[in-house]
Amino acid sequence: MYQSPFLNDIHDFMLARRYSKRTIKTYITWIRAFINFHTKRHPKDMGKSEVAEFLTYLAVKRKVSASTQTLALNALAYLYNKFLEIPLEGMSEFRRANRQQKLPTVLTQTEVALLLHEVPQQYKLLLGLLYGSGLRRMELVRLRVNDIDISMKQIRIWNGKGFKHRFTTLAVELIPAIENQRKRVEMLLFEDLQNPNYTGVWMPNALEKKYKNANKSLDWQYLFPSVRLSVDPESGNIRRHHIDESMINKVIKKAGRTAGIQKTISSHTLRHSFATHLLQNGTDIRTVQSQLGHADVTTTEIYTHVLKQGADGVKSPLSDLSNL
Repeated sequence: MYQSPFLNDIHDFMLARRYSKRTIKTYITWIRAFINFHTKRHPKDMGKSEVAEFLTYLAVKRKVSASTQTLALNALAYLYNKFLEIPLEGMSEFRRANRQQKLPTVLTQTEVALLLHEVPQQYKLLLGLLYGSGLRRMELVRLRVNDIDISMKQIRIWNGKGFKHRFTTLAVELIPAIENQRKRVEMLLFEDLQNPNYTGVWMPNALEKKYKNANKSLDWQYLFPSVRLSVDPESGNIRRHHIDESMINKVIKKAGRTAGIQKTISSHTLRHSFATHLLQNGTDIRTVQSQLGHADVTTTEIYTHVLKQGADGVKSPLSDLSNL
């Protein structure tokens, strides 16, 4: 845990409210940076002006991206509004980070097919869900067995970016592979239950209390579990966590090279491609926004710009010269 009792209290407060460990760690990192920036003054003795000064420092001196600065603001807003219950209102008097948003790299459907063809069999379902459902990488690895609703052909995403829940589509072509994966998880769970030291899959504290023994039921196991048991660093309990998300991009990059794709690609490229291809096929932008879990439709509009500025939207004048 943390050396600071104050940070430990924040950790326990967020954990009891079902925030993920990753989110808790990220928020505490920014809260600690804020405290250190102000020579370790207690946040109760500071307020809006100190927060604005810190956010301006991030933009001007650290030159962070707009999204990073927003994340820091969200962490400090949570600290004051939720934990300390000191309203942090009217946060506008600070220098905004203005680094331009990167344009998304998008694959054609032919390139996606080539990529999926080159992916080793054990990873095809992972990439199929990234592209077929537009999932973020962490949303993918955090899926539990009961998040897949085959009858409704949809996936439930809990606490996605911005802590929002949503549904997204499930490609029917993936259902056989999902059912096979479910059987694999069931076999692993059977083995784990034979281990007297096994304490069940990790669940947020509130859910673990509400649903007794659910952590040893199939529905709550991770859909993509780790190959081995491990020690939960927080509790010391023996559990089976989900797979390491960092390996997914390694698999994608290797498959991309093998497929001869020249673009720089990652898991997010498949999400970009999902959105672009939905729009290309006539899906309205509000539906795409909902599928992606974007809070603001302007974030989704970047994909319409990709379509409009390419060959499908703007004809280059050079094309007219070919007829001369």
